[in-house]
Amino acid sequence: MLNDVYAAQKDGCEKAIASLKRDFTTLRTGKVNISILDHVMIDYYGSMTPLNQVATVLASDASTISITPWEKSMIKTISGAIQAANIGVNPNSDGECVKLFFPPMTIEQRQENAKHAKAMGEKAKVSVRNVRKDANDEVKKLEKDKAITEDESKKGQDEVQKITDGYVAKIDALVKEKEAELLKV
Repeated sequence: MLNDVYAAQKDGCEKAIASLKRDFTTLRTGKVNISILDHVMIDYYGSMTPLNQVATVLASDASTISITPWEKSMIKTISGAIQAANIGVNPNSDGECVKLFFPPMTIEQRQENAKHAKAMGEKAKVSVRNVRKDANDEVKKLEKDKAITEDESKKGQDEVQKITDGYVAKIDALVKEKEAELLKV
């Protein structure tokens, strides 16, 4: 019974860490990452479609993203959607493809992104703590239903806390690693 609670808690915590890693991909580091365009949606014949489903998106070099639409008529729509997405650069079109040139990041931008990384880490910790609360509630419910003894309940809650502490430490390590990556010039 308690093992099921622990497994559910670990699953919830793993999801929080996966979400944190996914959030980290939206932060710009020294080199460009095409995932910065993941949230850009294109009006493709009346339906909103992710950019990567209407064009080939490539990182040409450390500071340039090249977007080649599968239909040349989509270039203007793609440029407009990128401008509307407010990612900090203006698209340049040459009739064949759209290029995004990212200037080198300033120290202030790097520090701002490091702050965002910390905030994302805190959000993940809150998720882990919510999972802990749910797990503790489940352990208390088992005790109340007389499925486990009071001693087992106490041990179960201690184990839930240990699991939580482990995942919080993982999150701290991920945030520290990301901050180092962001602040590296």
